[in-house]
Amino acid sequence: MNALEQAYRTHSRRVLATLIRVLGDFDTAEEALHDAFTAAAQSWPRDGEPHNPHAWLVAVGRFKAIDRMRRKARLERVLPELVFQRELEGDSAVSHSDRGIADDELRLIFTCCHPVLSPDARIALTLREVAGLTTEEIARAFLAPVPTIAQRIVRAKAKLRDDAIPFRAPELRELESRTESVLHVIYLVFNEGYSASGGEQLVRFELSREAIRLGRLVVELLDDPEAVGLLALMLLHDARRETRATPAGEIVLLEEQDRSKWDRGQIAEGVALVERALESRRVGAYALQAAIAALHAEAPRASDTDWAQIVAFYDLLACAEPSPVVWLNRAVALGMRDGPQAGLDAVEAVLATGALDVYPFGHSARAELCRRLGRVEDARASYERALRLARQEPERRFLERSLARL
Repeated sequence: MNALEQAYRTHSRRVLATLIRVLGDFDTAEEALHDAFTAAAQSWPRDGEPHNPHAWLVAVGRFKAIDRMRRKARLERVLPELVFQRELEGDSAVSHSDRGIADDELRLIFTCCHPVLSPDARIALTLREVAGLTTEEIARAFLAPVPTIAQRIVRAKAKLRDDAIPFRAPELRELESRTESVLHVIYLVFNEGYSASGGEQLVRFELSREAIRLGRLVVELLDDPEAVGLLALMLLHDARRETRATPAGEIVLLEEQDRSKWDRGQIAEGVALVERALESRRVGAYALQAAIAALHAEAPRASDTDWAQIVAFYDLLACAEPSPVVWLNRAVALGMRDGPQAGLDAVEAVLATGALDVYPFGHSARAELCRRLGRVEDARASYERALRLARQEPERRFLERSLARL
């Protein structure tokens, strides 16, 4: 990976956050980001990478934007003259300190999650602008057509611009109305990295790392039990990242992973955060999921997993956040605690609702339980249905191998 590609992966979203604050407009900032990296592609191979790539990219992008607006003769309409002069005279509007960068990113997250936007628009805009997902990736995550997502993002930007929404972190009294959306978006970013919604790769480490970094920023700002729980959940899952796939990219099931290669330092941090979240009086869905992940992470061997506690936590989770996926996961845990027949009965009860008709993991869970019970033809039918629904190539190959083993 060359210096420019590394800089894009490391700095692009942070540079964009600062440019949005400085320029006050999403589209202008995105053009400036593109111009900055175009300039870097021309100058860095010749002059070398600058000492502070973030500062260099922000400065170049800012002045490229000013030049662009001059050429289009619309500077006064886009940026007030006072801001323009401040940008020309010094760096007072741009902080290149770590704290300044972090503040810009938090401002961007909370701006994208402003309550004037619909929940779907908040999530789509944040995934695009904060996490840098493509419109196609967001569409896969939403199970929605690409044009629908593109239109949603365009309308969200226009709404923020037309309503003159300030680019800032909310006041304390405003935090509660936006925190849920912010945490949900960070969780979606992590999930896309932890298990990509489609394509050749099972995992996208850069997205998982970005989500964990954003989670740390939010915990630092809010010290909210659910924010703490989400950070714990991400750390505990990410601790297994090196063992979830073979070098060839094939899926390795949890019970077959080499636990000696799990990141024990990260697990210890995650467990401590779980305990901190559970000690509060506001235990929510993220903290409960993190508690389940902690029980998996702390088991020395798969056979040592405390399935009774896991089922109990799923019972609590089903009350806090009832959903077909939660009930499915509880059914699988029930099968591990009480045997495959109990698990199959519970899985089939969830599938009978029709809520998971297009969810491949529901059908693959049924297939595995049928296989354990010796119901080979039923297992085959469910594996084949899961295979038809799978969008990720490693997942498809795993299901094909499962079918072949039958």
